Amino acid sequence: MRKFYQLTRAERVQALVDAGLLSTADAHLLLADAPLPQATAEHLTENQIGQFPLPMGLVRGLRVNGLTHDVALVGEEPSVVAAANNGARMARAGGGVTVQVPPHRVAAEVVFADLAEPEAAVRLIEAQVADIKAAAAAAHPSIVRRGGGLQAVHVQQRQQFVKVTLVVDPQQAMGANIVNTIAERVGRLLGSWLHQPPLISILSNYSDDAVIATVAIPVNAVATRHADGATVARLIARTSDFAMIDIDRATTNNKGVMNGIAAATIALGNDYRAVEAGAHAYAARSGRYLPLTQWRVADDTLHGKIAVPLQLGVVGGAVGALHRAGLAQRLAGIKTVADAQALLAALGLVQNLAAVRALVGPGIQAGHMHLQAGALAVAAGATGDEVARLTQQLQAGDKTLARAQHLLALMRQERH
Repeated sequence: MRKFYQLTRAERVQALVDAGLLSTADAHLLLADAPLPQATAEHLTENQIGQFPLPMGLVRGLRVNGLTHDVALVGEEPSVVAAANNGARMARAGGGVTVQVPPHRVAAEVVFADLAEPEAAVRLIEAQVADIKAAAAAAHPSIVRRGGGLQAVHVQQRQQFVKVTLVVDPQQAMGANIVNTIAERVGRLLGSWLHQPPLISILSNYSDDAVIATVAIPVNAVATRHADGATVARLIARTSDFAMIDIDRATTNNKGVMNGIAAATIALGNDYRAVEAGAHAYAARSGRYLPLTQWRVADDTLHGKIAVPLQLGVVGGAVGALHRAGLAQRLAGIKTVADAQALLAALGLVQNLAAVRALVGPGIQAGHMHLQAGALAVAAGATGDEVARLTQQLQAGDKTLARAQHLLALMRQERH
């Protein structure tokens, strides 16, 4: 029986339909390859001059909190999808990933600068929290009706600034527009009290509320063709130790984590820039930039953990406008923000596992360049069935553009 990656695209899509993961309409959407409608594209960006397609790959069998999910990834790098599938496979040997998700909250900051009496301003604002909450509710009554809205107000003086933090429950939306609307309304109210406008009133993409994912894998599940599982697991743990003290390694480690998280965020129609910024800021919250993941070995088991904040939404924004984003949600079984956060945290953890295992085993480049051959064939000018043939020929030697172009020329000479 052929593996999923060995099927044609049409066969893969049909397999997902047969498994009940996609509807027939979803299958038609995926196979049509239609660009966004012009009216949609015009309203999703400014000065629209065209569209920029990226392939959508699939991570199969990511087991999270006892359930198995298929997660779509959007990006140009085949090794990201391959690594995520490999990591998901290894995680299943330990029963999958366990994830704890905090309540979904987004903060805004309303900041005043150079007040004549900042201490008095702090006391005034702290005494008027009820009025602030009433203004927030009036700014966005629909979110209050759905059970969300402003939950808490914190006031602090920071040198010559007074900062008011508004903690908002945006329900199932990522919350940027909701929170900014509330922040601006509250900012005007506070400005009327303090007799000057706020310096800024805007959401923050930072959060201390991290999603925590853990996995415990028998060491034999991470064995390679060249080393036994105990050895590989020990090297993974030592690489994790090194990332704790070396910013070069920590940065590359976290980039690998975000390979999967960012690609899934794009597939879900969410703001991957916000997710990236929040993750890297969280990594530096101690004053030193640290890895988002940690690995250790105990009792013949490799234990992994990731802590990462994930500002996501399943309604609003571009989610409703991008039909493939809805398809990606349905494919993964995502119904709530908590579902999306759990899957992306688990994805980041298994992505990191696969990358570090490759790094301490055969090395990154062997698998990376094997998968890059297809992109190299396209870059050399191959089209149609030439791409598959040239990709296969490139596997036997150096993978360079010059060699790809040479082989393509020979192939065309033989054909004619």
